[in-house]
Amino acid sequence: MNENNMKTGIIVAMESELDALLRVFSEPRVEERSGFVFHTGRVGETDVVAMRCGIGKVNAAMGAMAMIQHYEPAAVVNTGIAGGTGRGPGILDVVVADEVAYHDVWCGPGNERGQVQGCPVKFACAVGPDAPFDLVAVMARPEVRRGLIASGDMFVDTAEELARVLSVWPEAVAVDMESGAIAQVCHANRVPFLAVRVISDYPGSEDHISQYLNFWNDAPRSTFAILSLLLNR
Repeated sequence: MNENNMKTGIIVAMESELDALLRVFSEPRVEERSGFVFHTGRVGETDVVAMRCGIGKVNAAMGAMAMIQHYEPAAVVNTGIAGGTGRGPGILDVVVADEVAYHDVWCGPGNERGQVQGCPVKFACAVGPDAPFDLVAVMARPEVRRGLIASGDMFVDTAEELARVLSVWPEAVAVDMESGAIAQVCHANRVPFLAVRVISDYPGSEDHISQYLNFWNDAPRSTFAILSLLLNR
């Protein structure tokens, strides 16, 4: 087996998310491949390769494909921040996705809303008994929630836009801009995928923008402790 197969891939969208992630790295090394910068190292006892893909579905898909082609990770985790939907998780709660689905896709008759033609309506995450992650200790944390993440090429910032997302996926507990594309690439390449997102704000709330802008100032450094716990197990 290629030694890269022992690595877990971690993908984030923004530099601030990568900075928070690299705080829990040891033995870091930087490599540039296919126009992306990859950080290899260890989180606890786990060998990892991490990258910042950039915001949105196209960047996320290109980054995920480059990681899979060059490093052949045993599994891929998408982490970072997400908007809450009011369906349970609060600010600074962590969502471990059971499923990820697009909220901005419509391929016409014969397909369901949110479904890319030829793909599942929802992409299942690696949370079952055969998954490469042990979620027992993670789910015991009081700030951790499970549920569906709705993903699309849109910064959801108004109550009207959130209502539209929930009209497609009323059970969604969070919204983001990358996890759907990464899940689709992992599905096509048969790589186990997991999305772990921290709730930063509530779209449409009166102080929504200040919630979002102040999140990284207010968030404790231990926010990514959930990811460390997940990888260590």
